[in-house]
Amino acid sequence: MALEEYFSDFTDRDWERESPEGRVRMAIVGIGGFARERALPGIQDGTYCETTVLVTGSPGSTAEVAGEYGIDHVVGYDAFLAGEKREAYDAVYVAAPNALHGEYAVAAAEAGKHVICEKPLETSVAEAREVVSACDDAGVTLMTAYRLQCEPTVRRTRDLLADGVVGDVVQVHGGFSNPLLDHASPDTWRLDPDLAGGGALVDLGVYPLNTVRYLLDCDPDSVYASTISTDPAFEAVDEHVAFQLEFPTGTTASCTASFNAHASSQLELVGTDGRVRIASAFGGVVPHEMIVESGEMRMEHAGEPVDEVREEFDYFGYCVLTGTDPEPDGRDGLADLRAIEAAYDAAERGERVSL
Repeated sequence: MALEEYFSDFTDRDWERESPEGRVRMAIVGIGGFARERALPGIQDGTYCETTVLVTGSPGSTAEVAGEYGIDHVVGYDAFLAGEKREAYDAVYVAAPNALHGEYAVAAAEAGKHVICEKPLETSVAEAREVVSACDDAGVTLMTAYRLQCEPTVRRTRDLLADGVVGDVVQVHGGFSNPLLDHASPDTWRLDPDLAGGGALVDLGVYPLNTVRYLLDCDPDSVYASTISTDPAFEAVDEHVAFQLEFPTGTTASCTASFNAHASSQLELVGTDGRVRIASAFGGVVPHEMIVESGEMRMEHAGEPVDEVREEFDYFGYCVLTGTDPEPDGRDGLADLRAIEAAYDAAERGERVSL
């Protein structure tokens, strides 16, 4: 296939092979900033999901949000766990702090509800495995919320790599930084290691980690990492992290993440015959500009900005309605947690750790 054909013949929703009827009624567990600013608008703008229940620790103050989106039911966490308003939703989006993911996801599965859970799936492999097992036992759909896997540019890049357009991928470079305290208070749960399970690696580094695994369709077999925290605000978690993944194919991926640096994201894959570079790869609703080089050919592409969160929920709803297994499933989340645990172990020991 000629290089330009990868873009001229590309359908944004290459996963959408039929047009199912109906919508998946969603209960949103945890009404924090991301749920309010990204998830609720994304679901509202989408096709296959609708929000019918909000689950929050502050039902009174959440009433305004419910009114804004026309949501009839607001319940507290204990009421959710007790089964209140269970008849009003078909699936649950878990957006609570990381250490609480398992409790709410397992409760949803045991009630026969489908689950889309924010990453990381939990704060440890052992606890994440319980989520996967609960959903398997209940026969419900479990999707880990890796929205980059629903982003058209990333999906197109996977096709390019699979078709050998850049030859064998030798090196990957990925970075994601976001100044956390520019938009969050110092008492944010993301700086509490018991609730977050880590710092920049868990919150930001997971993006290049999962995206690289997805693009290469391969899991790393070893990892080396170093973490640094110099600002007192980040003394309990990693402020900056650098980690290197080695894959059985011989590919190496060098990735960085930071809670205290200028907002930036980029991803580059260098092969034996070319390269792919994606600007703003992890940055949200922005045009993901691409540069593709293959031999002597070079092409630049910039599509329209895509709301990855909307695409993510529509993909989840589509999977539930059609009985399709989502690609970013629970085992995908488990694989990342294995790499994250190994990376922290490597940083502590100062040596490479095998997976």
